[in-house]
Amino acid sequence: MHDALTGLLESQAPVGLATWRSWWDQLADRQIDQAQVLALLASLTSQLPDHQTLRHLLDSLTERRPAPAATTPWEGTVNVVGTGGGPRTFNISTASAFVAAAAGVKVVKTGSRAYTSSLGSVDLLERLGIRLTSSHAHTEDTLAAHGIAFAGPYVYPPQLTRLARTAAPHGMKPFGRFLNALGPFLADLPVTAQVTGVSATAPLDTLRALAATTTTRRIWLVSNDTGADELLPFATNTVHEDTTRTRTIRPGELTPGDGSFGDLRPADPADAPAHFRSVLSGTAGRVATRTVCLGAAALLVASGTRRDWPSAVAVAEAAVRSGAAHDLALRLAAPAAPRPLAVAHA
Repeated sequence: MHDALTGLLESQAPVGLATWRSWWDQLADRQIDQAQVLALLASLTSQLPDHQTLRHLLDSLTERRPAPAATTPWEGTVNVVGTGGGPRTFNISTASAFVAAAAGVKVVKTGSRAYTSSLGSVDLLERLGIRLTSSHAHTEDTLAAHGIAFAGPYVYPPQLTRLARTAAPHGMKPFGRFLNALGPFLADLPVTAQVTGVSATAPLDTLRALAATTTTRRIWLVSNDTGADELLPFATNTVHEDTTRTRTIRPGELTPGDGSFGDLRPADPADAPAHFRSVLSGTAGRVATRTVCLGAAALLVASGTRRDWPSAVAVAEAAVRSGAAHDLALRLAAPAAPRPLAVAHA
């Protein structure tokens, strides 16, 4: 049994960086078999380890990434991603990303297919006809053209693919709790800030400690008293800006505080695209509109585009009311125009 697995099972001390390095080396050399991979994933899922073990795990993956092409930081760009779990709703953070982009923020959305819900962000985008980006250059081009991009699997460590292949034919869905919790820290993007919703199923204190040791971007963690991984107008929300600074947003403070999860329930997967477009156009109900605008306001403030929350909410509401958010989704779903054929000249 590998020391990484032993350390997780015994939980007596943090699993160190050298141990994780050895795990990935042996996995690459096929010295780690399926049984050990499944045991490791099951251990991580049943009880997320201490933040030091997770920091070492993340660092061991970061140092194995291919050397990136010369890329300047994407100033003023914000990534939005949640941990999943909690009460079931439509894809609020994806809608908030469109609204924030229509309001002037450069937004990169990362996410995955559904692990714990019926429709993950990637599943929804597929139904909307919106493609994921395939490289940093592709993401930059999409941001320049539209102000928003949906990053594909290239942002995640390739070692996760090797884990999945070794675990096959067992799927990764049973390990969704671990993958959802750590996923927001795995994406490699040169953004300025990141806003991550944390549900009651994820260990907030551990994730706050991880955020504090992340130096490549500013991370805000959002939680509330309903257990959802979103900012909600009818909940008492907490924005954890760092380990010492928090902001509480109470019902009625920035938007009217009425409503319930009944106003945010997910549509049937077959109806999800039409419902999502109605959310962006502001015709899915007042509570749905307030919710996505509150989420968009967080992106506006975290990115530095707006300094105060009331004006950020107002700008987000204007992006919905004007039809800009809805139109942005339609433009992204439109097929790219074919390139003209080159004409050879004698």
